[in-house]
Amino acid sequence: MQEEVMNTQVESSSRQGWTRQDTTWMLSLFGTAVGAGILFLPINAGMGGFWPLVMMAIIIGPMTYLAHRGLSRFVCSSQKQSSDITHVVEEYFGVGAGKAITLLYFFAIYPIVLIYGVGITNTIDSFIVNQLGMASPPRWLLSGVLILAMMSVMVSGEKLMLKVTQFLVYPLVAILAFMSLYLIPSWKMDALTQIPTTGEFLGTVWLTIPVLVFAFNHSPAISQFSVSLKREHGVNAAKKADVILRNTSMMLVGFVMLFVFSCVLSLSPAQLAESKAQNLPILSYLANVHASGFVSYFGPIIAVIAIVSSFFGHYLGATEGLKGIITKQLRSSNKEVSDKKINKFILGFMFFTIWGVAIINPSILGMIEALGGPIIAAILYLMPMYAVYKVPALKAYRGRISNIFVIIAGLLAMTAILFGMMS
Repeated sequence: MQEEVMNTQVESSSRQGWTRQDTTWMLSLFGTAVGAGILFLPINAGMGGFWPLVMMAIIIGPMTYLAHRGLSRFVCSSQKQSSDITHVVEEYFGVGAGKAITLLYFFAIYPIVLIYGVGITNTIDSFIVNQLGMASPPRWLLSGVLILAMMSVMVSGEKLMLKVTQFLVYPLVAILAFMSLYLIPSWKMDALTQIPTTGEFLGTVWLTIPVLVFAFNHSPAISQFSVSLKREHGVNAAKKADVILRNTSMMLVGFVMLFVFSCVLSLSPAQLAESKAQNLPILSYLANVHASGFVSYFGPIIAVIAIVSSFFGHYLGATEGLKGIITKQLRSSNKEVSDKKINKFILGFMFFTIWGVAIINPSILGMIEALGGPIIAAILYLMPMYAVYKVPALKAYRGRISNIFVIIAGLLAMTAILFGMMS
């Protein structure tokens, strides 16, 4: 599998050099994924102990790269330059299957957008109360203002979104790296002496795979990313995507796992459980319990930047999926398709549902475990692999060891929820 990855990288690199636009996309994809990775992964992954976390760090790099590469190749394989994932699915699997998979694609991403509405409201509210020492503002007002602010950037267009994401990701990477190193003196090394049994070890890894899939997921932006590369690079789009996705995965694993290890070694399992119970991102919890002024103020700032940058990519994917569902339904009913009316409806639907869920404040990790991980695994891991063996345009990718690895990872992510219910 590693040999195959290396061959792809060398072949792709020899054809095209790295450009500024490639960096912009890499940062945008990084920003899409990093929100969930640094906010919620340390809580679930850390509660299982240190050694299962080491195993997770080893497998998540290949899982992330190979799965996203498969989805990008699927979108790039269409001869139609402007075809996004919803069109490509219909092109290869027919109208009925196209509708079903587009619906699944929407429900893989939409809950995550809702999660970020809850996450940013809780983060800002905690900062106002704990760091600024002020009274908690009305939740309906705070959440409404924050969601409106994030959505206004998306309404302004893709170019502004990419610029804002790039602007946010640079300080995010810098502060994240510094925070990871800053926490090192407070590491508790007794976690290294706690060796789980083989059953506990494998069970913990299995149960955490859906959260890992969710935490490193940047699939919502893959469709528009691939469409953009098709416009710029034509038949070489898939090879160009391979290089950008490889670098994105390396950057994600390096920064996110360093941060996760740093958080897990700085807090006890009881503190991680308390953070989960309070429905707070790990950075907000750290800010509340850490004596350092730096952590108290920069923790929530990192959390906000991470949520906003990740919200953009997921909102892009959710609106793309919803538009695909509505358009397909209208066409099959022989009704007029008005992009303007559809866009207005989507805007209203997204705002009021995100706002409503932010006010209700459901358990974030509960939503990730029940909805995010398993559905993302179906779309990101299994659907492109099914296409490889079903679609003639993708037959060049058949018979590879990496395909088996991606299928197994996807099945483990989908079955983990059943294992969790039984245990």
